[in-house]
Amino acid sequence: MFVTKIKIIGNEPEKEYAQTVSLEHRKKFAQFFTPYVVAEFMTEWILGNKQLKTVLDPAFGLGIFARAIREIDKNCLINGFEIDKNILYKAKEIFEKDLNTNIVFKDYIFNDWGNRYDGIICNPPYFKFHDYDNKAMLKEIEEKLGLKLNGFTNLYTIFLLKSTYQLNKNGRAAYIVPSEFLNSDYGKLVKFYLLKNKLLRYVMVFDFEENVFDDALTTASILLFANDDEKSGVEFINIKTIDELNSLQKKIRSYPIRKSENLVSFSELKPEIKWRAYYQKQNAKHFKNLVPFTNYGKVVRGIATGANDYFTFSKSKAEKFNISEKNLLPCITKSVDVCGSFFTKDKFEELKKQDKSVYLFKVNDLQEKSVINYIAKGEMEEINKRYLTASRNPWYSLEKRSPSPIWVSVFNRNGLRFIRNEANISNLTTFHCIYLNMFSKSKVDLFFAYLLTNVSKEIFNDNRREYGNGLNKFEPNDINKALMVNLDLINKEDEKKILNLYKNYRKSELSGNANTSLLEAINDIFVSIFT
Repeated sequence: MFVTKIKIIGNEPEKEYAQTVSLEHRKKFAQFFTPYVVAEFMTEWILGNKQLKTVLDPAFGLGIFARAIREIDKNCLINGFEIDKNILYKAKEIFEKDLNTNIVFKDYIFNDWGNRYDGIICNPPYFKFHDYDNKAMLKEIEEKLGLKLNGFTNLYTIFLLKSTYQLNKNGRAAYIVPSEFLNSDYGKLVKFYLLKNKLLRYVMVFDFEENVFDDALTTASILLFANDDEKSGVEFINIKTIDELNSLQKKIRSYPIRKSENLVSFSELKPEIKWRAYYQKQNAKHFKNLVPFTNYGKVVRGIATGANDYFTFSKSKAEKFNISEKNLLPCITKSVDVCGSFFTKDKFEELKKQDKSVYLFKVNDLQEKSVINYIAKGEMEEINKRYLTASRNPWYSLEKRSPSPIWVSVFNRNGLRFIRNEANISNLTTFHCIYLNMFSKSKVDLFFAYLLTNVSKEIFNDNRREYGNGLNKFEPNDINKALMVNLDLINKEDEKKILNLYKNYRKSELSGNANTSLLEAINDIFVSIFT
């Protein structure tokens, strides 16, 4: 059948769509568009299947992959799935003369299980797990693949698993997805399945400080699959610039011939570890005598209210609603309110004077009329029906979380930030809480001095989660599962030196003239002991 060539090259349709459709709508359908140069690269992989007759795009959008395919192959049959009528209408306009491209208004996850394809290419939707209900999808995967997944499993990996199931013999698949699952807890089961079916051939991670997708705060990776007899393993590749895709085309054209030091056999790949270890240099290997962080303590998230605007109070807000201090819990609610490495009582008092939100509504006296009125206000505004509040009894009660001696930043660009909570107040999820175990509390100064060093940040960085624009994130378990130096191996003389430098640094910082050379001296001691 003759097919009219689609002449749109580049991202013009996507750019026009982004200018005419609201960001809110695009986020609702997780529409983050693939750069055309990436689409061309992924297309080259699936076109490497010389038996290619049928192609599937499970999240069609405006058909950037189909447009790239039509530049080379005018006759293969392309099936696409789309659930947004708005973008579906525009896509059908683009492909109205292409009789071999069929786009349907259906949810890919619940349809098309019986079909197999020679090529599958996709940029699947990416949502935060709490922005959609994945229960029915997880059930579908369990019934069809016999794979029971974690409840936090992201939608994009569900697309991925189904597509690997639908590959024909010698079929190829190319997916561009966030690299998150490679290093997350929920990704363990996904990686286990990918290792079991032995179809994964390349993992290419965009390792540069730019977003591949406009408006998406995530680092991307390209995964290439092949349902053939080449079962040597998975090759891991870092892509420093998007221009490197041109040089990588030669590599994928030469497949199945593969010669690389970054090729890891399926038997050596471990689904339970963060796969960053296979494609990025690990800092911990440069140090000796490391132990689990949990030898000294544990990290948990800060207090989650479920409705910060309602539960947080400044001094003026407390006066407005006549809420007394006995029904308020001192609390840091925003990371920008904390400067430096030591948060003291004086700093807390200064925030109060600035009328910052430094309290949480904590009901200790239900006899006060003002408290009863404020609870009624919350119910009138349906605060009690929100996700977290609805699960609490009573809904206005707070999580029981004692103040932690040390806070740690959630997001960062320059390594983890640790704060000594000398004011002994609580914190929201803007920081994680570090609690030392009973054996380590006496070493809190030595422990915190270590946390301030570059040595600690280097080792912790092995467990980071990477987002776009150089932004890193640490969940509590990322730190709990990290390594650190064995403080018990530090002799008394070195410990005394460290503590003396630490106390002088604290004094210099609180005086407003932080002497960073003191931190460098502390770091040098740890380097001399543990490298």
